[in-house]
Amino acid sequence: MLSYQVEAHGRPLARVLRDTPVPQGSEVLLKVRAAGLCHSDIHLWEGHYDLGGGKQLKLSDRGIQLPLTMSHEIVGEVVASGEAAGDVPAGRPMLVHPWIGCGGCSACRRGEENLCTQSRFLGVMRPGGFADYCIVPHPRYLVEIAGLDPAEAAPLACAGVTTYSALKKFGPRIQQAPVVVIGAGGLGLMAISVLKSLGGLGAVVVDLDAAKREAALAAGALAVVDAKAPDAVQQIQQHTDGGALAVLDLVGATPTVTLAIAACARGGHIVVVGLMGGDITISLPVIPMRPLTIQGSYVGTLAELQELVALVQRSQMPPVPLTRRPLAEVNAALQDLVAGRSIGRNILIP
Repeated sequence: MLSYQVEAHGRPLARVLRDTPVPQGSEVLLKVRAAGLCHSDIHLWEGHYDLGGGKQLKLSDRGIQLPLTMSHEIVGEVVASGEAAGDVPAGRPMLVHPWIGCGGCSACRRGEENLCTQSRFLGVMRPGGFADYCIVPHPRYLVEIAGLDPAEAAPLACAGVTTYSALKKFGPRIQQAPVVVIGAGGLGLMAISVLKSLGGLGAVVVDLDAAKREAALAAGALAVVDAKAPDAVQQIQQHTDGGALAVLDLVGATPTVTLAIAACARGGHIVVVGLMGGDITISLPVIPMRPLTIQGSYVGTLAELQELVALVQRSQMPPVPLTRRPLAEVNAALQDLVAGRSIGRNILIP
């Protein structure tokens, strides 16, 4: 089996050949058909998250050890299964739900394995999709994608379910006012499509990069705003009839959260998804007096991924722009993402 692994943080992924794993118990072995490259993979590759104030959260603090085969956006075909896996259909493309928990804690029992503190996420704690083959612990984490292209379906496992879960947190607001989406990378373009499919009024997209703002307009954004503009707050307020009721921050950095707070109307709701890092200082009376809701959202549940796939199949939601590359180009794709040269999603094909 061929895989590309992080063996040292910040260094090129190593090409590794080893025996193809044999599924045991309830495990399922997939032949990988498509594997997405996500911005969070940069943090895994670099080895830390920025907590602001010079502080870092290291991967080792989360129990993540090297070597690591990244990619949590995986579509593959079942080629073998363990004796306890049951009747698993072979040969059909399946999307993998990678946000796998311990199965026994309170979060897992209520169906929120993505919030498990003993997580076993594929491509994060366990080997992911930058390989010929991938082991999935149980067939319940496989989602049928009949009628969908494997490369186009792969981003649904992260960019898709992450934005879907976050947008759901706004409730009926998405039908009442435009959602301000900060960040026009792969998640931002996905958010525009998901919002349309959910019947939302549309998105006002904020980004530093002119090419990404153009991509957002091409994807159907109502308007775009240059985050560097001195009047960015005023532009957002103009596009949202006096202030944003819903802001989806897909960057999650000090400047973007600060911008979100400044651009909100009274009663505004901010959902922070991005992990770029930093910190903010906010006067506490502002929160009840305006009043503001500031909420985090972390990927999504298996049920939400199943709902999203059904929504995509039903609504024929257009895929995000993507670049298909052979798996051998994974290091070049990673460098393009780090440098901000990627529009939409990079999909690696073994």
